[in-house]
Amino acid sequence: MNRARTSVQHTPLPPDQPGPHSRRLGVVAFVATFGGLLFGYDTGVINGAVDPMKVDLGLSPVTEGFVVSILIFGAAFGAVLGGRLADRYGRRHNLLVLSAVFLVGTIGSAVAPSWQVLALFRFVLGVAVGGASATVPVYLAEVAPVERRGSFVTRNEIMIVSGQFAAFVINAVILNAWGQHPVVWRYMLVIAALPAIGLFVGMLGVPESPRWLSARGRDEDALGALRQLRSAQRAEAELAEVRELAEEERKARTGGWFDLAVPWIRRLVVIGAVLGVFQQFTGINSIMYYGTQLLQTAGFSSNGAIIANTANGLFSLLGITVGIMLINKINRRTMLLGGFALVTAFHLLVGASAMFMPAVPAKPYIILVFVVAFVFAMQGTLGPLTWLLLSEIFPLKIRSFAMGLCVFVLWMADAGVTFGFPPVVAALGIAPTFFLFAGIGVLGIIFVATMVPETRGKTLEEVEAELRGRR
Repeated sequence: MNRARTSVQHTPLPPDQPGPHSRRLGVVAFVATFGGLLFGYDTGVINGAVDPMKVDLGLSPVTEGFVVSILIFGAAFGAVLGGRLADRYGRRHNLLVLSAVFLVGTIGSAVAPSWQVLALFRFVLGVAVGGASATVPVYLAEVAPVERRGSFVTRNEIMIVSGQFAAFVINAVILNAWGQHPVVWRYMLVIAALPAIGLFVGMLGVPESPRWLSARGRDEDALGALRQLRSAQRAEAELAEVRELAEEERKARTGGWFDLAVPWIRRLVVIGAVLGVFQQFTGINSIMYYGTQLLQTAGFSSNGAIIANTANGLFSLLGITVGIMLINKINRRTMLLGGFALVTAFHLLVGASAMFMPAVPAKPYIILVFVVAFVFAMQGTLGPLTWLLLSEIFPLKIRSFAMGLCVFVLWMADAGVTFGFPPVVAALGIAPTFFLFAGIGVLGIIFVATMVPETRGKTLEEVEAELRGRR
């Protein structure tokens, strides 16, 4: 039997009894997920800001597309950079730095005198978004007790979706109140400064990841962090597991690009990257970015599509809320398989409704129902589970590095869908586009069934030992 696997499978951890540490753990999770809130707001706010922005800055179609999409490319590179820095300097340290980057990017975007300056600061915001997307789930996974890890990590997804929904609502309020002002889009963007300040102030008072501290040989600091977040008996027992695995990691000399030469690590990175691609190729962000245009194509009027599109934001939030209630009760693989099956079914229903239904008044509403059902199913299963699994499956010493690589691939897939969706719908129509999404969903089912490991109910150390033993 593999030595690492034997060493970490010892006496089960004592239960983590409720106490003041439980409330503190909740505060830590809330503060850290401000990174997710900023992620959601900064990706969603452009939806309402772009029309007045075009008028104020004189954007052409080309410069408009460049300003909108550059955040995604910044996020892809920010994910890799953020993951690497989180491994080197710590998860808490990285989130403090990212909060400052969020603030600089937000203020710079809001006061930009030209589209070139706006694009520069949108790229800076993208770097912060990508860094947060790679760091926050890892931090949450490493501070949460194993019994509650699933719900803790998926709180970040709730905050992302809440940030997007908040952006839609705030945009609508600001447009109704000050829509006559040409600089109204600046008000929309600058709102993000508030959660950026909240993230910075909040992270000053939370502990560093105990697993990262132990991996750096700082066991006393790691124990101090655990005592803030666990009962005393549980903290001692958990540190013993973390210390043992960290020592094995140090002996194995892991921690960077050279680890990709190790077959079992390379396999996990490939699994994480491909899972991220499948998540994006469900087309969820095509709905979140282009929902209004899609519904107009389906038959809604311009004003009707804007109103109907708010249902996507609402059911996205409801979906993630249901998902977080189920994620600790259902195995990861089972929930992923069910999610891909539901998403594929709703894709087929959208396509079939668009292709075969006669042009009756109810047709656009029926398509809306199936689109909303897709958003609900996606955000209740594949959305949070992808981020959760990426935070669980990688070895400790390269966890953020590997997460950064996979999130880079995920963001590039997002960019591909963002650029590709409008011309594909224009060329093929709604029905063939959603049939294409359904075909990708079938491939996703096969991938999960044959490649994705199960992680529910195991400590991060047990997950690593098991995957290392499989090779």
